Amino acid sequence: MKLSDFYYDLPKELIAQDPLKKRDSSKLMILNKETGATEHKVFSDIIDYLNPGDCLVINDTKVIPARLYGKKEETNALIEILLLKRISDNRWETLVRPGKKARCGVKIDFGDGLLKGEIVDVVEDGNRIIEFTYDGIFEEILDKLGEMPLPPYITHKLEDKNRYQTVYAKNEGSAAAPTAGLHFTNELLDQIEKKGVNIARVTLHVGLGTFRPVKVDNVTDHHMHSEYIHVDKDTADLINNTKKNGGNIIAVGTTSLRTLESATGDDGIIKPVSKETDIFIYPGYEFKITDKLITNFHLPESTLLMLVSALAGRDNILNAYNEAIKENYRFFSFGDAMFIN
Repeated sequence: MKLSDFYYDLPKELIAQDPLKKRDSSKLMILNKETGATEHKVFSDIIDYLNPGDCLVINDTKVIPARLYGKKEETNALIEILLLKRISDNRWETLVRPGKKARCGVKIDFGDGLLKGEIVDVVEDGNRIIEFTYDGIFEEILDKLGEMPLPPYITHKLEDKNRYQTVYAKNEGSAAAPTAGLHFTNELLDQIEKKGVNIARVTLHVGLGTFRPVKVDNVTDHHMHSEYIHVDKDTADLINNTKKNGGNIIAVGTTSLRTLESATGDDGIIKPVSKETDIFIYPGYEFKITDKLITNFHLPESTLLMLVSALAGRDNILNAYNEAIKENYRFFSFGDAMFIN
């Protein structure tokens, strides 16, 4: 499998720069994974495709305002930090720009001394471990100083921070939103539950590994970065019972799907877990527990495009994407949605 097998040509004007005013008013493409047939709907119509006894699996991670701007103490040079993963109370794995001069021992000042950091280690891929010092509560300081870490293809300023969070975001720790979930409103979730569909919560804290470009020509040589996942016992029981009773397991987003597949054994039983996962799903992968997927439209040659191709077939996905381009669907984080049925 070559990287170029997952290329498609996307006009720049179809990259969504802003969220729609109403979360559930985006377009929804229904893709039949067996036949490749498509239908065009509105996202709120998703309820028509969920049946009593099914289980909708959502990722309740919360995006932290992970982008910080500071100055080097010695030179006053500007520096940008992206918090990727908490290592311990005051230590974080970070992405630093510019990175070349960000050596161990460099001290950084954020918000006129409200927060200070020192680079204490350089790890894989050039990421830096920073130890922070501060008075007070780190999360409150971050709320004051940090910005939402929007992907680089979004150039517009986000007017409302909450639009880069799902309505059910709860557990802080992500450097990016699980964007398929952005389409849901509380009202729609209530209607789905009233229909008899179970809703299960899992957690995957999204790191940048999911979005890092694949730099190898042979897809199978790519190595995913690890991300933290959590599934509790009640959730595992709910999902296992759904499966046992013949219901479908429907993942909301690639992060929920990766959590499900990481926590499920070869016997098809999902177990409670709190661990790191670096699962990489591409065509040829045999799904253990996930039946269907609600997802956005992903970047060319990305690991996420490979994942949806594993579930629905590469040709079906690329044909559906070409159709979405013809129909002026909006792509990527703030874009429209697809239901792989």
